[in-house]
Amino acid sequence: METNQETIFQDKVDHEIKIEPKDWMPEKYRQTLIRQISQHAHSEIVGMLPEGNWITRAPSLRRKAILIAKVQDEAGHGLYLYSAAETLGISRDEMYDQLHTGKAKYSSIFNYPTLTWADIGAIGWLVDGAAILNQIPLCRTSFGPYARAMVRVCKEESFHQRQGFELLLTLSQGTDAQKQMCQDAINRWWWPSIMMFGPNDDASPHTAQSMKWKIKRFTNDELRQKFIDMIAEQVKVLNMRLPDADLKWNEERKHYDFGKINWEEFWQVVGGNGPCNKQRLDARKKAWADGAWVREAATAYAEKKASLNPSKGGTSETV
Repeated sequence: METNQETIFQDKVDHEIKIEPKDWMPEKYRQTLIRQISQHAHSEIVGMLPEGNWITRAPSLRRKAILIAKVQDEAGHGLYLYSAAETLGISRDEMYDQLHTGKAKYSSIFNYPTLTWADIGAIGWLVDGAAILNQIPLCRTSFGPYARAMVRVCKEESFHQRQGFELLLTLSQGTDAQKQMCQDAINRWWWPSIMMFGPNDDASPHTAQSMKWKIKRFTNDELRQKFIDMIAEQVKVLNMRLPDADLKWNEERKHYDFGKINWEEFWQVVGGNGPCNKQRLDARKKAWADGAWVREAATAYAEKKASLNPSKGGTSETV
């Protein structure tokens, strides 16, 4: 039976009134948001790794500058989202610890390797394209700090998708080897990208409650279908094909039918057994350890500055 506070809370959600950090909220709502926002933040940070690997090998100065800008964007997205999660009462150090110990998850897509330059285009077009469909509804999510953070994130992600498509378009109009590289990248990233929307609705334990609280606006399967319909048309511009023999337009449904997803692979990757799971976590833990001296120095500086003038939090002088 709902309490009076729960009734007031749900009424606000139903009337599209944003929930703010100081508002009363069910503990399960708070925990659901912490799980989702921290997972989203971790995905942005870990997602820098497969692309950052190609910065030094980009084929031109223009491509290098674009990729550097994109990786910097992903870092910013992670910081926005960690800040949003902190308003729910969890510290950033605690979120980092959950990532490093494997308690918290990040998107399974980032546990696949980037084998060729074309993979950078496939990530932009497919992975960021899937992310956009997931994230645009989050601009209207019921929790205010999360919704506001997503406005800028989505604008930048749309740039990333266009960048990826333009890269693949260039390859698709190049030599036979470049065309083959383009097709190979699409073949390898297609199925993992449609798994990004999560398990089918009947196997997703959080969807129903998240829909009621308007944390989510669409189910996993609804978003996956939108993505497939979109990409099935865009791939024609590239003169490439998607690696699904069952992909075909269904006139009755007005949607594309598609083949069976390998959910065993999905759960294996989510469970830590993907091609690059260990590599990704090792890289994050190493970065955290290597950056310890910076954190310690910043803390010492802040404490010394504050001690000079406690009433004003320090002075502007160099310490």
